Parts: sequence; structure tokens; C-alpha cells
Amino acid sequence: MWFLIVLLVIVLIIAFKSIKIVKQSEVYIIERLGKYHKIADAGLTIIIPFFDHVRSVVSLKQQTMDIPPQGVITKDNVTITIDTVVFYKVTDPAKAVYEIQSLRKGIEYLAITTIRDIIGKMDLDQTFSSRDMINDRLRVILDEATDQWGCRVDRVEIKDITPPADIRDAMEKEMNAERNKRAAILQAEGERQAAILQAEGQKEAAILEAEADKEAKIRRADGEAEAIKKVADAKAQEVQMVYSAIKKANPDDKLVQLKSLEALKEVANGEANKVFIPFEATKALSGLGAAAEVIKEKENKNN
Repeated sequence: MWFLIVLLVIVLIIAFKSIKIVKQSEVYIIERLGKYHKIADAGLTIIIPFFDHVRSVVSLKQQTMDIPPQGVITKDNVTITIDTVVFYKVTDPAKAVYEIQSLRKGIEYLAITTIRDIIGKMDLDQTFSSRDMINDRLRVILDEATDQWGCRVDRVEIKDITPPADIRDAMEKEMNAERNKRAAILQAEGERQAAILQAEGQKEAAILEAEADKEAKIRRADGEAEAIKKVADAKAQEVQMVYSAIKKANPDDKLVQLKSLEALKEVANGEANKVFIPFEATKALSGLGAAAEVIKEKENKNN
């Protein structure tokens, strides 16, 4: 009876040692008699008890490793603290186990030395403005170095760059001064633009006003010329009518002279400063002048 119980216990122990269930995204490194034997993938795996054993369980998932904040000296001798995180994945589980004693420690130390080397060649301002470049260089260097360990570095991200307190205060003052400078420049530019627009508006208004005044004068002159032309046309028609009437009446010279004198009287009563006497009117005036001389001579003789 006891023999059966002992045998059953031995069988259970052997079964427990022989049957291994590997989880998804994991692999088992199996050694036989202390030597690498195989890699057990996800699922059920049978091993030989007391001869085979699981050396290591390796995860194939994307893994993250937070690098402790490191004090780094820049090219211009400023000590800054950099906090970094590394994303990596095991591609060859056997190399990750047998090529390095501790993969995580190896990546951590390599990342620290690489960060110090890269930042030591850069100025303080470059470290703030070149994060993407630093990340890319770190990823390339770490990926090349860890390839022999069966590891692939997918991303490296700098979480934070912390300068000393005095440098941070100086940077904040410089930033405030730059903001004030930009605000003053923008304000001056706005005022200049406003002045330019105002001057252009005044110029346009003056041009439009001058053009309107010019147009008004031109139209007023056109109106006056049209009025003068209409008056002249009316006078010409009147003269033509009078001339036609006189021509039909067939007047003698004395009547013509008398009518000329009457017309000269009307002209003299006008507002014009100059009076133009027709040639026929001068004949009538000369005749009157001669008659006046004869009358004067007769009066002198009688006296």
C-alpha cells in the first residue's frame, strides 16, 4: 500500500517536472545537462525531468526601461539632469540569456554613457532645441550595440531636461525679455501699419475730392458754355429775323441809319465795358456830325 502511494507521488512529481505550459508572448530557454537545448514556444512543452530544466523565461513583448535621471555636463560646462526612457524588444531569446549577464543592466549602462557622450558635444541651447535629434542618435547607437544581445531598441525618449536653478532663472528672464521685445515690435508694427493706412486713406480722400472738384468745374464750365451757346444762337436767330424783315421791307439808307443808331443806343445801355460800332452806324454818325456843323454855322451868321 505504501509502495503504491510512494509510486504515485513519484509519478506526480515526474509529471509536474515534465509538463510545462508556456504563456503567450513568452518563451522558455531549456537546458539539458547544463547545456542549451532548445527554445520552448507558447503552448504545452514536455521536458525530461532531472535532465532538462528551464534556464530562463523570456518575454517577447515590447518592454520599457526608465533610465534614472543623470547629471550631464554640456559643451559650455553647464550641468543638466536628463531623464530618459528606452523601449526595446527581445528578438533572439538565446542571445539575450547567454550573450550578456543582465540585458536590462547592459541597456541602462549603455544608455547612460551614450547620453553623456552626445550631450557633452552640445551647447545648453542645443539640448533644448534638438530633442528629436538626440532621441534618434540614442536609438541608433543603442540598437547597434544591443543587436549582439538579441535585442532591438525601437524608441528612446527624453522625458525631461532640468537645468540648474540659476540657469533656469536666467532663461526665464531671457524668455520674458524676448516676449516683451516681440510685443513691442508687434505694437510698433501695428502702429506703423495703422499710420500708413491712415495716410493712404487721407491721400485717397484728397485725390477723390480733387477729382470731384475738377469734375464739378468741368461740368459747370460745360453748362456755362452751353448756356452762352444757346444765348448766342437765340441772338443770331433774332438778328436773322430782323435782317430778313428789313430785307423784305426794302428800306432806304436813312431808315437803315436811323435803325442803326437805335440799336447803338441799346448796346450802349448794356453792361459791357466795350462797345463795337458797326460800319454803317459810323456813316450815320458822320452825316449827323456834318448836319450839326451846318446848323452851327447858320446860327453864328445870324448872330
